[in-house]
Amino acid sequence: MNTATVSAGPVRDFIGYGQNIPKVEWPNGANVAINLVVNYEEGSEYSFDRDGENDVHVESSYNFPTDVRDLSRESMYEYGSRAGIWRLMRLFDEFDVPCTFYACADAFEKNPEVAKYARTAGYDLLSHGLRWNEVWRYSREEERNNIRLAIESFERTWGERPRAWYCRYGASVNTRELVVEEGGFVYDSDAYNDDLPYYVPIGEHQQLVIPYSLTYNDLKGSTSPAEFSDYITRAFDEFWHEGENGYPKMMSIGLHPRVVGQAARTNALRQFIEHAQQKGKVWFTRRMDIANHWLEHHPAS
Repeated sequence: MNTATVSAGPVRDFIGYGQNIPKVEWPNGANVAINLVVNYEEGSEYSFDRDGENDVHVESSYNFPTDVRDLSRESMYEYGSRAGIWRLMRLFDEFDVPCTFYACADAFEKNPEVAKYARTAGYDLLSHGLRWNEVWRYSREEERNNIRLAIESFERTWGERPRAWYCRYGASVNTRELVVEEGGFVYDSDAYNDDLPYYVPIGEHQQLVIPYSLTYNDLKGSTSPAEFSDYITRAFDEFWHEGENGYPKMMSIGLHPRVVGQAARTNALRQFIEHAQQKGKVWFTRRMDIANHWLEHHPAS
């Protein structure tokens, strides 16, 4: 290997907690802390009229030529902000469960009523970036500028700045350093490597990381509502079993209004919430509540 071509960035950690799992005590003796994550991206994705390319993260398998605008795929994104998001929020209100908005600033600019409702409902905000695009395409300074533009946008639409960060799919080698340098962020979720929060040293700062999951995510695998429900229900049951045996964990469930906001999949999510609530010893919570709990009970050494 030519080491001159290796990118700078974080040192990989293959050990984590290992066998020394922290003694976790979630509020009210819960076996599992469940965080429902609404990825609100609609309107901020790549689009032909803005970027010269069509985004592909919708259900259509039909691909237009790369030089032709795909109106159908654009309308599938629109479904998420026009109908899907409101179906989800009605469901959360019905079951009195909170959620976390992984929101792209530009998406709220397109539909500020969603931001207003979500904040009034008591949900919490995590910045999903200025737009739903890959930050590894940016230079370090371009990424820094986009972080600041996102903060300013959320201050307009949400009414306050975000205090957490997560990129589209994958951070750049600069992201975590830039988030720490910017200041004002309690944690980031740009990792998929654990079932519990942990700290990473960034200079003299101990950065709290609340890992996310693409496994328990409505974009993963089959479009079948039954398969989605079965997948997250089996995961919850196993996490619950581990918690009952002294090893409570957290579970992140990624939701996209254009996907799970479709009625059939909302029904699958309904079945999951009913199952978890009936089983008991579960903490449906916001992501910032998990972060604050961890900072209080498991401070950085």
